[in-house]
Formats: sequence, C-alpha cells, structure tokens
Amino acid sequence: MTDLRDPASGTAPPAATPPGPTALKRTIGPVGGTLLTLSCLTPASSLFVIVPGSFATLGTGTALALVIATLLCVAVAFCYSELGTLIPSAGGEYAMVGTLVGRFGGWLAFLQALVVVMIVPPIMAIGTAQYLAPIVTVDPKLLGAAVMLLSTVMGLLDLRANAWITGFFLTLEVVAAGVVAALGFGHTQRSASVLLHPIVGGSGTAAAVSAGTLIAGLAAALFVTQGFSTAVYLAEDMENPRRNVSRTVLATLGIGVAVILIPVVAITLGAPSLDALTGGDIAAMVQQWSDKGVGTFVSLCIALAIVNAAIVMVIQNSRVLFASARDNTWPGPVNRLLAGTSKRFGAPWLATLAVGIPGAVLCYVPVATLSGVTGVAVVTLYGSVAVGALFARRAPHGKAAAWRMPLWPLLPVLLLAALAYVLTQQVGRDLIITASITVVGALYWLLYLRPRRATHWLIMVPTEPPLSTARHEIR
Repeated sequence: MTDLRDPASGTAPPAATPPGPTALKRTIGPVGGTLLTLSCLTPASSLFVIVPGSFATLGTGTALALVIATLLCVAVAFCYSELGTLIPSAGGEYAMVGTLVGRFGGWLAFLQALVVVMIVPPIMAIGTAQYLAPIVTVDPKLLGAAVMLLSTVMGLLDLRANAWITGFFLTLEVVAAGVVAALGFGHTQRSASVLLHPIVGGSGTAAAVSAGTLIAGLAAALFVTQGFSTAVYLAEDMENPRRNVSRTVLATLGIGVAVILIPVVAITLGAPSLDALTGGDIAAMVQQWSDKGVGTFVSLCIALAIVNAAIVMVIQNSRVLFASARDNTWPGPVNRLLAGTSKRFGAPWLATLAVGIPGAVLCYVPVATLSGVTGVAVVTLYGSVAVGALFARRAPHGKAAAWRMPLWPLLPVLLLAALAYVLTQQVGRDLIITASITVVGALYWLLYLRPRRATHWLIMVPTEPPLSTARHEIR
C-alpha cells in the first residue's frame, strides 16, 4: 500500500501537512503514460508552432541545432530516468532535487518548473488560430484563452480517459507530421550539405549561420524537445513507477525527436525558397507542395494537436501545484485548497483551475517574451536536475532500487557545462526576467518558508514496495 514519508527522516509527516489523500490514484500503465507524455511533448505542435521561429533565426541550421539539443536531451533523459525512479513524486524536479540536494535547492528547481508549467501551455494555445485560418479567422489571443479554458475542463476528468482522448489526437498530429515529411522530401530543392553548412536569410541575402548563433538557438531547440520529463510528474499516477517512469521518459524522447526532426529535415530541403523557409509558414508550403485540400487537412490536424498539448500540459502542471500544497509550500488555507482532489475523478481540481485560468490570461502576453523566458527556465531546470543526479548515489539513495544511468558522473558534469554555456548566449531581457522571478521566489523562501522549516516545505515522496534484487537496475 502506498503511503507518504519524509525521505530525510523516514518518519510520517507532521500534523501540519494538509488533510486529504496522501497520493494520487495509480490508474495508468506504461502505454497510457507514454501516450500522455508524448502528448505533452506534442512533437507536431512543437514542430509547427515553435520550429518556425528557429527557421527565422537559424535557417537551414535548425535541424543541426535540434540534433545537438537531442544529444543534450539524452543526458537529460538519463538524469530524469534515474531520479524519477528513485524519487517517484508528482512534484517532479523539485521533489527529486529537494530530496537529494537539499530543500533550498529543491525550491530553486520548483521556481524554474513553475515558470515552465505556467507559460508553455499558453504559447501552444496561441498557435491554434494560425492553423484554423483555412476555416475561420479568430483573434489568436482570444482563441488561445478559449483553448486554455477547454483544456482546464478536460484536465478535471479521469486521467485514464484523458490518456485515450489525447492518444487519439496524438495519432492525428503524427499523421500530419508524416504528410509534411513526405511532401518535403518529394519536392527537394537543395542539397543536404546545407544541413551541415547552414545558411539563413532570403535568396539574395543568404549568409552563413555562425557558431554563436547556433549555440544561442539551442535554448529554443531544447524547448522544442522539452516534454519527455512529463513522465516524472505522472509518477504518482503510474502503476509500478520505479519501472515505468524510466521506460516512458526514454521511449518518449526517442519517438518525439523522430516525429520532429524528420519533418524539419524535409522542410529544410523542400522549401520552395530560402525566403519561404525563413518565413516559416509551413501550412503555405504544404499547399504549394500539394493542394488546398491537403493543406487544410494538415492545418486541422495541427490545430487539434495543439489543443491536445494544452490538455496534457494542464494535467501535468496541476500535479506540480498539488504536490507543492501537499508539501506545505503555501499558507494553510491555500495548501488545503490546492491539495484537494475530486472524489469522482481523483484529479486535483483546484490545482487544475489554478494552472488553466492564469494560462488563459497569459495568452495576452507577447509570444516572443513567453518563449524567451521559457527557454531560459528550461535550461536552468535541466541544470538543477543534472546537479541532483550527481547526488543520486549518496547514502541512503545509492543502494535504493532505481534505474541507473551509464557513464555516471561524467554525463551530468558534461551536461552542466554545456547548459551553462548555452545560458551565456541568451538574450539579456529573458535572463533578467527569469532571474527576477527567481529572486522574488528566493525572498519568499527566506522570509516565509525558512522560518517555518519545521512545518513547511516538507518534501514528501509516496513509497512503493521495493523491486526484487534482480531488478535493482532496469536498463
């Protein structure tokens, strides 16, 4: 039977922990978890909403940036897999880092995760209008807000039902990505050498992409592939999380990168001109390669994929707020409300509303600002997980049943160095905004949480029956 323990002491949490269920219902297996995680990675939505911005700055170097980002993400996925099976909590990064590194380290990870969970869904939702244009013209901000509210309602339902709903939408978006890839490769206009020697600009003003520009674009590329970490947020909803979390993380990364990277290469080679590639209007390219009917079909599939992504992100992100309330992060009344779950569906209903409604408001913030800040927060969050991985084999965690990454501790160290360099290449405005949020959060820690450390910010992790000795390491 699942119970809740303080990993630092092994004792039951104090009475200050908010009343209510100690953990979420375990209703999904590896297939449902993979469907939900892939839907949150939402490869086609990333391809059609975020990648066009990379085409504008990196040109034919977009695919190369994604390859480099994927190599970094392999190391990130190894860190998430080990920590997610070692600390299976709905708190995700903050529970993992807080348990292994320390409570303040966990708080800093929580701040970055909070930035990501609140901002990413609106970015996706705003992109819906562009792909509904063949049918109806709607204000992107207004439609984005409507998508966020719809996703909030869906997030209140049973998680198993949502897994199959989002799985259906996921199928449509993979079909759309496949159609784009086939059309792009079928209308190749340039040599594959442009993938390794990237250029950007119009047909008459093309220029080579510098190494600095490529590195600066890695934050956006990491944002494109971000989402495989959803598996750790769903750890409390998964059956046998110490086996299924790692499988879901690694499988999702592999499938998601394939669905994104192959069409990116096809678009790069098949774009009618460098101007068209830099413009990033993929729907227009599809129509030029085929006809209006195919273009409309692909656009509708993409629109549904974006709605799908918003639904899953609201589900994932509500788990973070639920876990933070259960860990006594906020004043008492707030904790009791956010830690409450629906008696019928088992979903953290108020935490879901707390994610979805502000997300609808954020649809009215400029997308460029949202994307830049999120890219910085994602890089910083991955860095905190890499730090946590360096502490994952200290006593008493070193002998615990968990998936163990190869090449430890080399991979986390190299990952930290690479991520630190990527941060130095980001836009100053985005760094300042993210740093300001972090400073405000640190003040909350110093002035409110730290003086109440005996009763607040108590990171609790649901415990599971240990794996057999033969399954101590799941490769």
